[in-house]
Amino acid sequence: MSGRVAYLVLADGLVLQGETLGAEGIAVGEVVFTTGMTGYQEVLTDPSYHGQIVTMTAAHIGNTGIVPEDAESIDDRPRVAGFLVNDASDEPSNWRSTESLHTYLARHGVVGLSGVDTRTLTRHLRDHGAQNGAIGTGDPGKLLAAARAARSMVGLDLVREVTPREPYTFTEGRGVWSHRPKPEPTRHVVAIDCGLKRNILRCLVDVGCRLTVVPATTSAKAILAMKPDGVFLSNGPGDPAAVPYVIETIRGLLGKTPLFGICLGHQMLALALGATTYKLKFGHRGCNQPVIDLTTGRVEITTQNHGFAVDLHSLAGKAETTHLHLNDRTSEGLTVPSLRAFSVQYHPEAAAGPHDSMYLFDRFVTLMGAELTLTIAVGTWMHP
Repeated sequence: MSGRVAYLVLADGLVLQGETLGAEGIAVGEVVFTTGMTGYQEVLTDPSYHGQIVTMTAAHIGNTGIVPEDAESIDDRPRVAGFLVNDASDEPSNWRSTESLHTYLARHGVVGLSGVDTRTLTRHLRDHGAQNGAIGTGDPGKLLAAARAARSMVGLDLVREVTPREPYTFTEGRGVWSHRPKPEPTRHVVAIDCGLKRNILRCLVDVGCRLTVVPATTSAKAILAMKPDGVFLSNGPGDPAAVPYVIETIRGLLGKTPLFGICLGHQMLALALGATTYKLKFGHRGCNQPVIDLTTGRVEITTQNHGFAVDLHSLAGKAETTHLHLNDRTSEGLTVPSLRAFSVQYHPEAAAGPHDSMYLFDRFVTLMGAELTLTIAVGTWMHP
């Protein structure tokens, strides 16, 4: 692949050269990195990456092409603001693939760069923190101005830009990727869509949930009128403190129905309980993140994608911490048994990533009062 000369320029002045990948133009956003060796299509289509220029630390990206069934956004389209890789393959080797990474990005208008020194970039972001940047062809000086004019992720409500306008139902399971047959739905779950990943919904279906998915602006009163057996709080992009309308909805649901939150859902639940959140220096992104379950002592390798975290000290007296990240001891899970609410910061649905934490979906069903006799096999472990 040989495109036009193009540049990445960070707000602090770092300039890296590459060549065009996908659509041509200029893209701005927060530049972050993800350490997953696989799963670039899942990254591209995860709504939690909305507003971000994503750097893949793995050297070769595009080898497996694009598979329509593997998209994580409900509308199947990419959500990243831009995409940076070291070596893009234009000849995918995968019988499920329908097109190359380059044609996919071009078709959806996503600006990308190949040939970028991603090792230098990742080390720079690690040392100096995630920051705004701009990518494109032309004068690097103009790109620098665009990067410095970009909106800050702190205080930014991106949920309104990815949440659906109308409620919808979802019935698709994981099919051949599941460890067990799809059951008949026994519990009605209302999922608040702040930027949902498709595989989260699939996993809920696979544990017997009948799903009604609602926009993030839906009130607690409207949700309770649907008579749910439980409510799911989804992942999503942006600053959790910038979505007070969802936090207020969660406060109106606490103690009235079981709650399960993932990622942004974890942060918003903590905020609803009276805790606080803060921005991480460069975030946790990738499918190789180690987490310890404090209730069992078991270590799980997890998929993560978040740039904000719950302040552990602010949780004191409000919730019990259940999980910690082993790299930096940040919050990865909480529970409030008296309110039938729990959440995790990481992504137990994987896609892409390990399945170590899939048992949490069963835990949610159990919390709703279901009788479960099935177990999920995860490697050599069995989770009831």
